[in-house]
Amino acid sequence: MASVVYYFQVHQPFRLRRYSVFDEDPFYFDDQHNAEICRKVADKCYRPATIKILDLVRRHQGRFRVSYAITGVVLDQLQAWAPDVIELFQQLAETGCCEFVGETYYHSLSFLYSREEFRQQVDLHTKKIQELFGKTPRVFRNTELIYNNDLAQFVASMKNDKGEPRFAGVLCEGVDNVLGFRSPNYLYTPPGVKWRNDSAPFKVMLKNYRLSDDIAFRFSNRDWAEWPLSAEKFADWVDQINGDGYVCNLFMDYETFGEHQWADTGIFDFLDAMPGKIFDANPGHNHFNTPSEAIQQFEPVGEYDVPHMISWADTERDLSAWLGNAMQSNALHELYKLERPIKDAVEETTRDEATRRQAAFLLEDWRKLTTSDHFYYMCTKYFADGDVHKYFNPYDSPYDAYINFMNVLDNVRTRLERLAPGLAEVGAAR
Repeated sequence: MASVVYYFQVHQPFRLRRYSVFDEDPFYFDDQHNAEICRKVADKCYRPATIKILDLVRRHQGRFRVSYAITGVVLDQLQAWAPDVIELFQQLAETGCCEFVGETYYHSLSFLYSREEFRQQVDLHTKKIQELFGKTPRVFRNTELIYNNDLAQFVASMKNDKGEPRFAGVLCEGVDNVLGFRSPNYLYTPPGVKWRNDSAPFKVMLKNYRLSDDIAFRFSNRDWAEWPLSAEKFADWVDQINGDGYVCNLFMDYETFGEHQWADTGIFDFLDAMPGKIFDANPGHNHFNTPSEAIQQFEPVGEYDVPHMISWADTERDLSAWLGNAMQSNALHELYKLERPIKDAVEETTRDEATRRQAAFLLEDWRKLTTSDHFYYMCTKYFADGDVHKYFNPYDSPYDAYINFMNVLDNVRTRLERLAPGLAEVGAAR
């Protein structure tokens, strides 16, 4: 049996406008550019891919199943600039064949810097998914599949309003030097983590990065020995999992379809044919599951012990895409120093309504600055998949990205000082 779990990351950040040291207005985000990108990606990917997946679900009578991790910030943009895409996702939700995975609302690195903010962003994201799609996430994936044992412990301990466990499992990268001789095509459990009544294990689902990247990165590469990749060939590779695992976790950016891999590469034809070819490769045995279904159906075969942080980024599968240089570290440090003072300003109840609204706007802007893309743009690494860092990057260099971000952050401090004198100094001293 090969159970294919298709998971797509859907995310677009609120990109900053060019903000000089002399700017004083509190409008940081380039709405015109963000709207253009949102509509462009909706035209090339979100709309045609979701229509195709809806058709596949109906054509295969519910046997084809998918899952999405859609960030709160991209949902905000789609509501503003491409609301019909939201309607398509709602139609998918109504089929019962689509699962929405939990994550941080702002696609942030908050787990690394503030467990309080991490929890609040997960709560905000859950409420957004409930509001738009009538679903409550039961499986979690952290930003860019950033993961370690501590994250698993924390997520497994999270409770809903009824005091019940919120998440039954987590998605992460299948890293070779962690797996050793083992396969990513099984479910695992973090060391010592239990989920329900201290008996059922909290489960970990690992990305099969080789097969995932065959679609996401190598599909249109004419120098690749396996080019062109047909749906039939790929289905044979998936079927070979039988006997060496029972799940094939295909995790990738949704923009793979139509944006990273343009329509003229044949990527939509591949997507259209692939489910049928997987069913045909081993009739009655190969099928598709959502993450929750796989977690319910399969037992873990061992522990996935990850004491250090991993991710799905770049060839290193670590955090160096966001924390690989002094600029990134400094920007993140200075950003999270302002968290507590800004929240204190929001929580001050003695102020008038207008001031409370200003504080709420300041917190919203601060949270948009926590989006990981801002720090990704500051990356100075050289690596095999470096072109990924150029995707919709609004800056000429990582140094421009850092300077622009820090100019914005200076204005955030100024707004905080005007709103609540003394709190900005408290943040600076942290």
